[in-house]
Formats: sequence, structure tokens, C-alpha cells
Amino acid sequence: MKRLIIATLLGLVFGFVCLSLAKSGVYEISTALAVSIVSGRVLIGFAIGISKFSFKHWSIHGLVMGLIVSLPAGFGAMIGPENPEFTHKMLFLSTVITGMIYGFLIELITSAIFKAKQ
Repeated sequence: MKRLIIATLLGLVFGFVCLSLAKSGVYEISTALAVSIVSGRVLIGFAIGISKFSFKHWSIHGLVMGLIVSLPAGFGAMIGPENPEFTHKMLFLSTVITGMIYGFLIELITSAIFKAKQ
């Protein structure tokens, strides 16, 4: 239970970090997109908290869970209009790669700092 709570709360924190980074650009972020960004990161934390997948190292677990949970959002990011600064491919890659980074960071803090075992 400790692991689930810590990982989910970290997902919420990183969701707001991700949202603030997204808002720092020149384009306005809609409420629906803001909710999607935050809830996607919370879902990464929740998935890490409940996951029983066994990998050789906690870091691989965080990266894989971040990848798996971010894939739907990455494909969803490609639906919007094409932007000269951010192509659909770039939106997909940035969504999935940042999801993997957040997954790694959530797992790092949960497993290495708080010592919450899987």
C-alpha cells in the first residue's frame, strides 16, 4: 500500500510539472489537454505502484511502465493539427520519451529513496 500511495502521488506531482512545462510554450493548453497530461502521469505512478512485473532492476521497470502507459497518449498527440514547430512524429516521441523519464523518476524515488518494495 505504501508503494501505491507514494508512486501515485509522485505521478500527480510530475503531472503538474509536465503541465507547467507544456504551458511554458507559446500555444494555449486547453482544459481537456491539461487534464489528460496530469491524469496520464498519475496513471504512470499508479501503474508503477500496482505492477508486479519483475525486471532485473527497478530502473528498467520505471522505463518500461512509462513507455507502456504513455503510448496511448503519444498516439493521441498525433491527432491534432500539424504544427511547423512540432510535427506529429515529434509530438509522439516527446510524449512517449517524457513518459519514460517520468516513469524512471517515479520508480527512482519510490524504490531507491523511499525503499518501497514491489
